[in-house]
Amino acid sequence: MTAPAMVLRVEWACAHGSGRVPTYVKGDELPTGVAMRDAREQLFDAAERVLLRDGPEALTSRAVTTEAGCAKGVLHKHFTDFDGFLAELVLDRIRRLDDQAQALRNAVGQGTVVDNLTTMLTDLFGSVAVAIVSLTISRDGLRARLREAVPTGVPILTDAGRIILDYLTAEQDLGRIRADADLNSLGLTLIGSAHLLFADRTGVRPTTDEVRAFVASVV
Repeated sequence: MTAPAMVLRVEWACAHGSGRVPTYVKGDELPTGVAMRDAREQLFDAAERVLLRDGPEALTSRAVTTEAGCAKGVLHKHFTDFDGFLAELVLDRIRRLDDQAQALRNAVGQGTVVDNLTTMLTDLFGSVAVAIVSLTISRDGLRARLREAVPTGVPILTDAGRIILDYLTAEQDLGRIRADADLNSLGLTLIGSAHLLFADRTGVRPTTDEVRAFVASVV
């Protein structure tokens, strides 16, 4: 088997959740770019599992590829180095905030402001977001890679802050938030305090009622 064919077979194995490389038979159709894209997602998902289970300090290229069931070379074929991989992971998860942003936009004028913010913050910080924030803070090389895309603030937190500010502005326009409220301060308080509530990875996760009580005290 040629070297390119072997790389493609390893990527296929990664994308299908197995470290076993299928036997190549002459004339077989090699995997397409779809499998290569699947391999990237498999690696991202594996990194999230390691982050959530073991924390940022345990996240290495070997830990990721082992978790994904891939040969280590697959990661380095798709990414320049491990910090490059982590930067792409963070940016991919930032893009996924679009769904939460849309849900919050759809909630404008519906239900209560406190309940809408409670749902958004619980969904955001109950996911891998807290672990990604910790990862970003702990790795100088990763922060340097992200500066072009996120020039100021902390990735995830900064983006979530913009989403909340847009929502608060829309609700204020409808008269559901006081006209004299300082929305920038409200948004920063909500994001910063919610992050602290969820930051202890090994502790008990805050309940919805606890998050709602905190939001109500701010808004």
